[in-house]
Amino acid sequence: MSRNTQEVVVVIGSGSIGLAIARRVGPGRTVLLADHSEQAATAAAERLSGEGYDVTTRVTDVFEQGAVEALADAAAALGPVTQVVHTAGVSPTQATIERILHVDLLGTAFVLDAFARVIAPGGAGLVIASMAGHRESPYAPEIEHALATTETSQLLALPFLQPDQVGTTVHAYALSKRANSLRVQTAAVAWGKRGARVNAVSPGVIITPLALDELSGPRGEWFEQVRKVSAAGRFGTPDEVADAAAFLLGRQAGFITGADLLMDGGVTAALRAGELTIP
Repeated sequence: MSRNTQEVVVVIGSGSIGLAIARRVGPGRTVLLADHSEQAATAAAERLSGEGYDVTTRVTDVFEQGAVEALADAAAALGPVTQVVHTAGVSPTQATIERILHVDLLGTAFVLDAFARVIAPGGAGLVIASMAGHRESPYAPEIEHALATTETSQLLALPFLQPDQVGTTVHAYALSKRANSLRVQTAAVAWGKRGARVNAVSPGVIITPLALDELSGPRGEWFEQVRKVSAAGRFGTPDEVADAAAFLLGRQAGFITGADLLMDGGVTAALRAGELTIP
């Protein structure tokens, strides 16, 4: 099947979760793998190609609007874009407040806007958010409304998103992930006008290199407490996220759009019940 008729699935972020999802939804499609690191994208593409997938790569920094728009155009040039998966992000121990807001918050908004232009009818998108977006929410109604509806170009000008107001990288991360969920909900309207859907998944602690950075960081003891008090009694795996992603991207979820699936093994439930406190 030629490239101009074969369906295209775009996976932004070549980490463990992105690769697990690509393996689930990539067979029979062209996989466009995007990452800010050419080395990481190439290595991931070689792994997938060696397993029989049709893969191409593109270097993309999601916090640059022009780069994201160009990625969307490149995807559409390959064929009908039927699935878009956004997994790229940085964690509180990896980045400054400013970088978290630019990558995790603004970058996601750019992706939602850009692919609303090119997603094929019947297509679906998925944003990998985080249970952190549920941890401190809901915020005040005016904050939630602003996160959901502010024009993307004006998002980082919001007063409560100024670094001196955010306070810490942990709060920056939680705000960004809450914004992801809210932006997905409002983006569902634009995607729906093209006959497409978009949803989010908010995972808890999934064992990936990024998560291992967190577990070995200053909050490591708290994460061990998280594991002990959660209903599941363990951390999650990339394959489990991929299972949820495949469902939300597939036809069986045809009546689901603008939703956020919390899959954290019961951590948020423990917080709500008072069994766990935020450090």
